[in-house]
Amino acid sequence: MNMARFFLLVIGLLSLHGICCGQKTDTLPIIRKQHTESPYKIDTLARHSHNPRKATLYSTFFPGLGQIYNRKYWKVPIVWAAVGIPAYLYFDNKKWYDRCQYAISVIDTYQGSATGVPDSVFKKVDPKLQPFVTNGDDNSLRNYRNEYRKDEDYSILFFILFWGLNIVDATVDAHLMNFDVGNELSLHLDHPSSNAMVRGPMGPGMGLSLLVDFHKPKYKALAALP
Repeated sequence: MNMARFFLLVIGLLSLHGICCGQKTDTLPIIRKQHTESPYKIDTLARHSHNPRKATLYSTFFPGLGQIYNRKYWKVPIVWAAVGIPAYLYFDNKKWYDRCQYAISVIDTYQGSATGVPDSVFKKVDPKLQPFVTNGDDNSLRNYRNEYRKDEDYSILFFILFWGLNIVDATVDAHLMNFDVGNELSLHLDHPSSNAMVRGPMGPGMGLSLLVDFHKPKYKALAALP
């Protein structure tokens, strides 16, 4: 009987201890920190990924910025010259187009006038075009004007073309910078074996297979975790 009471007392104490522990757990929950650290560490010497989209956007906003982003600095002067020369020719052709147009308007306004072209108006005509105004040769002026207008249109066309080529060049360079040409890209020639026997029109013969192996990057643990 005493032994039974002793067991009942022990069971009661254990139950009471479990209840107390349960209440403590409810009031003060224990938060376990999960270990989420990867067993692999980042290799800081690895080449960072080049973003072709950034190169495209930079070249779209301003020619040459994409080449600078790709670290192709020697291409920047070429890009600026390819885009800058058509831009300069556009403004130069537009300037001479306006000058020819003004000289034509002077001839049309004062042609047949008894007093002729006033000096204040004549001086505003470009010195290279004044002989045409003096002789009333508006046909030659119109031909020059049309040529300048055509060259002006060509300048705009080449400007847009070279701007687009600048974007394409930066984008292609950015893609090629991520192209894998490392040691993981390998070329293997199979050794001749019995499996290489092929049957052709003239009977069995030897075959040669070419395998190109594109390996994926293999990660190596740099340090063991505790």
